[in-house]
Amino acid sequence: MIEAFSAAEVIAAKRDKHVLTDAQIDWVIDAYTRGAVADEQMSALLMAIFLNGMQGKEISRWTDAMINSGERMNWSAISRPTVDKHSTGGVGDKITLPLAPLVAACGAAVPQLSGRGLGHTGGTLDKLESIPGWRASLTNAEMLKTLQDCGAVICAAGAGLAPADKKLYALRDVTATVASIPLIASSIMSKKIAEGTSALVLDVKAGKGAFMEDPEKAKELAHVMVDLGKRAGVNTVALVTAMDIPLGLTAGNALEVRESIEVLSGGGPEDVVELTVLLAREMLDLAGIKDADPAAALKNGKAMDVWRAMISSQGGDPDAKLPVAKENTVVSAQKDGTILSMDAMKVGMAAWRLGAGRSRQGEAVQAGAGVEIHAKPGEFIKAGSPLYTLHTEVPASFTRALESLQDSVVIGDLPAGGIDRLPLVIERIVD
Repeated sequence: MIEAFSAAEVIAAKRDKHVLTDAQIDWVIDAYTRGAVADEQMSALLMAIFLNGMQGKEISRWTDAMINSGERMNWSAISRPTVDKHSTGGVGDKITLPLAPLVAACGAAVPQLSGRGLGHTGGTLDKLESIPGWRASLTNAEMLKTLQDCGAVICAAGAGLAPADKKLYALRDVTATVASIPLIASSIMSKKIAEGTSALVLDVKAGKGAFMEDPEKAKELAHVMVDLGKRAGVNTVALVTAMDIPLGLTAGNALEVRESIEVLSGGGPEDVVELTVLLAREMLDLAGIKDADPAAALKNGKAMDVWRAMISSQGGDPDAKLPVAKENTVVSAQKDGTILSMDAMKVGMAAWRLGAGRSRQGEAVQAGAGVEIHAKPGEFIKAGSPLYTLHTEVPASFTRALESLQDSVVIGDLPAGGIDRLPLVIERIVD
């Protein structure tokens, strides 16, 4: 086969800060997917993009090329309007678990194709796999049946969905090119557009526990992704939300499932409930469902009914006991005072070191490992009172987890103006 371009000329064009042509982008994504462009060549191109960026039209074409590398899902057989949500990830971010059944309970269909965790941020599939019997991998027919029967499905994307992105994601991870707005935006949106939903709400995290710590960078990423969604005909809205402190009171797989079930039972931490209901309202609005009350659906058990049906449909036992780690240790407050701050990244790193996360793709995670949080910023705590409980199967991991938690909280006198933290919703972006 005679190739339309050489990898070297495409790399050189971006190295020299030129705008890649549509033909160059189409070719390089296709050639890399079928193995005609080597990993080392694509690594060089990714670094050139990381350093020199991309214009909007380049990002759009790059995204389209990744979508076109595989199949597109089609939910036209579903009678309900479809809407999905994607979060850029953070510490304790279990929102998808109560959100998908909640939105389904209010009349929309939620085809939620999710991923696994890497590093300090947990993966939705890892969390759900702590439920005995639950399966992440479904055929397209099984996805459709679960959607038709339950209104929501949370599962892994099939191998045929944006295969170019799977190869690129793994390569970015080992070449220090993850934190690039064009590459993050195209990776997320290629999968979400190929997924076939008609509407999408993006939850873009900002703060110490997020990939985009700077709120301004998070806003920039959100704008790029909303633009990509709208260009593809997907009704898209983004919320930039706080990840300066952990979300909820748990970070870890089974721990977060337990907390999600509390939310679906009408309880749970206030911040998790607030963000779940807020995102549900955004999703229902995009789906054209105006008269639903998601807060009521959490309280009256309708969302829990969908959860139980969805878990059962994927082979899980909603009544089974969740795994509990064999070992735990308590970290206590060192002095009296108000908790003024809590570093989400340090808590996430501790959970990862306890076994809740993975350092490379394919590594196993512990279902019961993680961190329970007993007090959050704004609360008064007495010296000797529990601050965290750490859970793991491997006692030797406590040492490194405790190192991660050094200086993770500041305790002192409450300032007159209150504690300084990001608002839960920093900005709503529609264009």
